[in-house]
Amino acid sequence: MQKQGTVIRWDATRAFGFIRSPDTSADVFFHVRDYRGATPPREWLAVVYEEIHVGGKGPRAMAVLPAAQQGGASPSRPAATSTPQRGRQKPSQRAPQSQPQRRRRPPESSGPPNPASPALVLMLGWVALLAWGFWAGRLPWWVLGAALAVNLLTFLVYAIDKSAAQTGQWRTKESHLHLLSLAGGWPGAWFAQQWLRHKSRKVEFRAVYWVTVVLHCGALGAWVGGWLP
Repeated sequence: MQKQGTVIRWDATRAFGFIRSPDTSADVFFHVRDYRGATPPREWLAVVYEEIHVGGKGPRAMAVLPAAQQGGASPSRPAATSTPQRGRQKPSQRAPQSQPQRRRRPPESSGPPNPASPALVLMLGWVALLAWGFWAGRLPWWVLGAALAVNLLTFLVYAIDKSAAQTGQWRTKESHLHLLSLAGGWPGAWFAQQWLRHKSRKVEFRAVYWVTVVLHCGALGAWVGGWLP
């Protein structure tokens, strides 16, 4: 059934958004692959679409088209325009019709993967710092269990976000991933980036990730060294 609605959210980086319609109680998800407009999607754009339901994941919009284009010529099939001298032109002189370009999702990766050697060296230093803190009585033993738990949680959150990226579902905010790294889950985050191939090539994300690593290790060193109360 064709419905009408308004784009209330559009994420150009992740290439998906949501449509709100008075005919549907929940916001309707759509991906750039299902968009048929001549101009890029934007928020507060009035659209018409076909609504489907797949696997109990909520409504999804297909064949999304701006309402202004409804009933007009399809953007993928430009109408042929006649000219007064069309009969006199040779076939070789006719202007070729431009082919519609398929919309592609902008790639998330834009840099080389995380180097293994510095990360492994930092992990060894981190483990050594923890061990020295336990041996010297600077750290309580519950910190060991907390460190293991936060790293397992971080790896799990990365795996869930990777699955959501592949299926077009709600994603985990990058700020939440960075908070887990700052809390001590940065080794688990690094292994998730390498094994799951997730967030391993995005330069901006990696820069903030390494800042969280430095901040955490610095805070841990200050705690073990007795510079923090």
